[in-house]
Amino acid sequence: MSQLALVGDIGGTNARFALTDLSTPGVELHEAQSLRNADFASMQHAIEHYLSGVDAKPARAALAVASPVGHDEIRLTNRAWSFSRRELQRTLGLDELRMINDFGAVAWAVPSLQPDSLVTLHGDPAAPLRGPVTVMGPGTGLGVALLVGSHAHGWHAVETEGGHTSFAPLGDEERAIAAWLTAQHGRTSTERLLCGKGLSEIDLVLRGGAALAPATNLMPGESSLQRQSLRDPAEIVAAALEGHDIAARQTLARFCAVLGSVAGDCALIHGARTVVIAGGIVPRFIPFLRSSAFRERFLAKGRMATLLEAVPIHVITHPQPGLLGAATALRSKEL
Repeated sequence: MSQLALVGDIGGTNARFALTDLSTPGVELHEAQSLRNADFASMQHAIEHYLSGVDAKPARAALAVASPVGHDEIRLTNRAWSFSRRELQRTLGLDELRMINDFGAVAWAVPSLQPDSLVTLHGDPAAPLRGPVTVMGPGTGLGVALLVGSHAHGWHAVETEGGHTSFAPLGDEERAIAAWLTAQHGRTSTERLLCGKGLSEIDLVLRGGAALAPATNLMPGESSLQRQSLRDPAEIVAAALEGHDIAARQTLARFCAVLGSVAGDCALIHGARTVVIAGGIVPRFIPFLRSSAFRERFLAKGRMATLLEAVPIHVITHPQPGLLGAATALRSKEL
């Protein structure tokens, strides 16, 4: 008998939903749909809109959200949405509601990914998955999670907020970027650079735009960042890959270098035997990433470089890893 459940992956920009049948042995997604958060006043409204378009009335749900999920009151980190998980469960008429950090959900998905959903940057593509696994990646923010265990003994995802660690710049360009971001926000975390908006702000600094609006010329309540012309992240990536926009190529190259440094740091902190990169940004420019300073910066850890040389690095290309992970987690008794 079918046991359809709702799964969701709610980030800062998009809310993705699907149904999964818990009565079947394999994890499959049905009636997947992506909604723009800007079109809805709250997450509840987005969920209700999705459910209004499907015939099923699920009694169970697992929702992955871009924020910590340890309390009843949940506030999305990069979206002005907040809700009570108990109230949301009651309003939606659910018997069970599981909340997961969005990159915790991606980590849950990793053991289920097929070879055609991964691109290997370094290492043997056919080698079995070895834990611990660092799972990280830039999107609206920077997600970081840890996957521990094995195929033989089972896997478990450890949710973290590793994207909010302090950024450690290397070289004059990165120090200039960090100084600009600190002036705007009071502190520069790695997420400030490794996200879509961070790509735009790196581009602004490298083009010299960060010095265009002195604070004395600002209107009341206006930040200097608001007076600058930030290019759209997708525009920057497209221009960099097209090849004639030198500033865009420099921006994307710096982004890849910083990503390599942070990925190497996470691997050392986690004791990782595998690194998996996810998120909505990196799959758009995998060849560029491969030819960038990513690998050099990943290994630039002094005496620990030799340790990191043996760590395979993969990029997830599956279109909905968060939904797949939420469906996997819903079946787990550990969560």
